[in-house]
Amino acid sequence: MADTTKFSDGTVRLERDDEGVARVVLNDPDRRNALSVAMTDGIEAAIDDLEGGDTRCVVFEGEGPAFCAGGDIDSMLDRQESQEPVDHAVRHVIQEIGRCVKRVYECEFPTVAKIDGAAFGAGANLAIACDVTALHEDAQIGFGFREVGLAVDSGTSYLLPRLVGENVAKELVYTGELLSAERAEELGVVNHAVGDDEFEARVSMLVDRIASGPTVALRTSKRLLRSEFATLGEAIEHEAGAQATVFDTHDHAEGVDAFTEKRQPEFEGR
Repeated sequence: MADTTKFSDGTVRLERDDEGVARVVLNDPDRRNALSVAMTDGIEAAIDDLEGGDTRCVVFEGEGPAFCAGGDIDSMLDRQESQEPVDHAVRHVIQEIGRCVKRVYECEFPTVAKIDGAAFGAGANLAIACDVTALHEDAQIGFGFREVGLAVDSGTSYLLPRLVGENVAKELVYTGELLSAERAEELGVVNHAVGDDEFEARVSMLVDRIASGPTVALRTSKRLLRSEFATLGEAIEHEAGAQATVFDTHDHAEGVDAFTEKRQPEFEGR
């Protein structure tokens, strides 16, 4: 049975099951799930609601034909029509969206982006801020800020080069290429490009595999992988400290027992 909570008047829907899997659903299909103030507030509220709990994996997905069409143009226009100077208005909106992307990127639990519709601009950044991404074969993803005469924002300059390298990131930004699922997988923008017949099953298999893992160890591994260590030695030192903590968990003991008994481990997330 899924437990459902709504945020921002239903603009974001949070669903939780009994297996530790949560789904953050962007629920504004009429606006192609654009990142309005209500949407970004709702996403952050959903993450706040989950953190500190026993969540084992979180799936981000969009209701309707789009995953997320990017920044909300209406919000920007509303601010431009206010008495606030234009540069202040734009900065404020972009910072709100960027803060939301950052929140997704830095949240403590493993995340999966289920992209079964268009993901553009800031919406593409929201997707690649997740740890693992699956893109439906009919969906597209792109960082075409140039198409509306804008520079990159919402974390593009940090996230994209780390996935595809600096030169490829520059090309994608300069040309505004809209990537097919196959091309996105080839470049490493997403982890998986999946056909229609397999999409739901592949995502479910991926999520189940993550959710059935040793929760403390996976959260710790995520934190280590997201850290920017200056040297290999620094990384090893931090890993040693983290491992000392994970070593004392129930799931580590279960993993050792399962290995010696030649069976599959049954991790409990503790």
